[in-house]
Amino acid sequence: MEAVDRPAPALAPPPARFNMAAYVLGEGGASDDKLALRIIGGEGDTDWRYGDLRRAVRGIAGGLLARGLTPGDRVLLRLGNTVEFPLAFLGCIAAGLVPVPTSSQLTRAEITGMAADIAPALVIAGDGIACPEAPALDVLSEVDLHTLTDHAPASFALGDANRPAYAIFTSGTSGRPRAVVHAHRAIWARRMMWEGWYGLGPDDRVMHAGAFNWTYTLGTGLMDPWSRGACALVPAAGTQPTDLPALMAREAVTIFAAAPGVYRQMLRSDLPDLPALRHGLSAGEKLSETLRGDWEAATGTRLHEAFGMSECSTFVSGCPQRLAPTGSLGYAQPGRNVAVLDDDGPVARAKPGVLAVHASDPGLMLGYFGAEADTRARYRGDWFVTGDMVTMADDGAITYLGRDDDMMNAGGYRVSPIEVEAALARHPGVQEAAVVEWQVRDGVRVIACFYVPTGAPVDEAGLSAHAHDHLAHYKCPRRYVALDRLPRGANNKLLRRTLRDRL
Repeated sequence: MEAVDRPAPALAPPPARFNMAAYVLGEGGASDDKLALRIIGGEGDTDWRYGDLRRAVRGIAGGLLARGLTPGDRVLLRLGNTVEFPLAFLGCIAAGLVPVPTSSQLTRAEITGMAADIAPALVIAGDGIACPEAPALDVLSEVDLHTLTDHAPASFALGDANRPAYAIFTSGTSGRPRAVVHAHRAIWARRMMWEGWYGLGPDDRVMHAGAFNWTYTLGTGLMDPWSRGACALVPAAGTQPTDLPALMAREAVTIFAAAPGVYRQMLRSDLPDLPALRHGLSAGEKLSETLRGDWEAATGTRLHEAFGMSECSTFVSGCPQRLAPTGSLGYAQPGRNVAVLDDDGPVARAKPGVLAVHASDPGLMLGYFGAEADTRARYRGDWFVTGDMVTMADDGAITYLGRDDDMMNAGGYRVSPIEVEAALARHPGVQEAAVVEWQVRDGVRVIACFYVPTGAPVDEAGLSAHAHDHLAHYKCPRRYVALDRLPRGANNKLLRRTLRDRL
C-alpha cells in the first residue's frame, strides 16, 4: 500500500468573495462585549473585547488607505508582543494591504536586507525596535497607529480568496530569509485544525507562549481562537517560562500552546494545580516522548503534537479525538492530502521518505516572494516537498525522522537524529541531547552527541554503554560533549548547524 493519506471529510471551498480579517473577527459570532484578547503581565493586563477589536481594525484600515496606500502594498511590521501587533496585522488585511510580520529581535542590518527584498510601502514600528536603513521609507509609530483606530472605518476589502493576504519570513534550509506569501484562504484552511489538532470551541481560553511574529503563535494563539469566538491569552514580552504556570492557573487556561523547549523549562519548577487545563499543544520542533511523559505525569493532561512549517502551517497532528501513537507525530488532519515520497513517487507504507502535501491544499503558500525558481524547486509534480524525513504506518500514523539535510550517514547507514536523541534522553544524567554527523576525516563520518547534564557531566564510558544498550552499534555516538544549554533560535528551534560548527 502506498504512503498516501487523504482523510475525510474534505474542506468546502471558501466564499467567492473573502477577506481574512473579516473572517477572523466575524466567523465565531462572538458578541461585542466578549473578551477577545488579554495580554498578561508586564505593567498590567491589557484587555480587548471583540467590539473594540473590530472597531479598531476597521479604523486602522481606513486610516492606512487615507495615507495613500493601495491594496496589494506591503507593510513591514516591526512590533513586539503588544496589542499593536494584531491591530496592525488585521488592519492591513482588512484594507487589502499585505502585512509582513518580523521578529522584534532582528538587528538593523538584518531587517535592512529583508526590507530590500520586499520593498514595503510603509513600516509600522514600536519604540526601540530596529527599522530598515532606508531614509525614504515611510514609518508609522505605535502612537500614530493608535490614532488611526478613531479614523472613519473602512469596509473590509473583499475579493478572490487566492490573492495575497500576508507574508512571513522564513530561513528554511537555505540560511537566507525569504518571504513566504500566503493567500486569504490560508485562514480558511485552518478550520481543519479545529478538530484535527486543537479540539477548539468558543468557550476556550487559549494561551500561547510564543512571539506574535511566529506563524505558530499568530495562528494558534490569535487568529484561530478569534475565528471560533474564543478568548486569546498572551504573556507580555519578558515573561519567563517559569512564570507561565501561575498565569495559567490564574487565567483558567483551557488550552496551552508552546514549543517543546518552553514545556521543558516549565517543568523545572513545581507546577500548580491546573484544573481548567484540558490539554497542551506542541509544535516548532520534535517533542520527545520523555518530555511528553513528564508533562502528563505532572499535570494529568496530554500534549498533542503537530508538524507544520511556515509554507503550510500545521497539517499533521494528534488530537483529543485521535491520539498519536507513541513516538509518532499523529495523522494527516481530516481534509488534508499528504504522501511520503522518494525520487520515483510515493513509497510503500513503513518505508522512509520525504513528507509532502498536495499542491491543492488551501493552506499552502502562494510562493516565495520574488523567487519563482525557488518556489518551483519545492514541488515534485503535484506534491509540495517539505524536506522532512518520515515514515507512514499502515494506519496512517506518521513518524518523524528528521530534516532530510539533518539525516546522518554513519558507516554507510542513514540514521535519524531523533531516534538517537530519544535513546540518550532516557539516561538519568541527561536532561536533553542533540546529535549531528561529524566528519572525522575525508570519507569517515561518525555521530557526535551534545547534551545538557542534569547535574555534573556524565562519564563518557557510561553514556556510551547506555547508547549501546538501546541502539545498534552504528547509531551510537563516538563523541560526547556536555553543554550548559543547547543552542536554539528565537522560537526555541534547535540550531544543529551551530553544533556542527563546534566540532
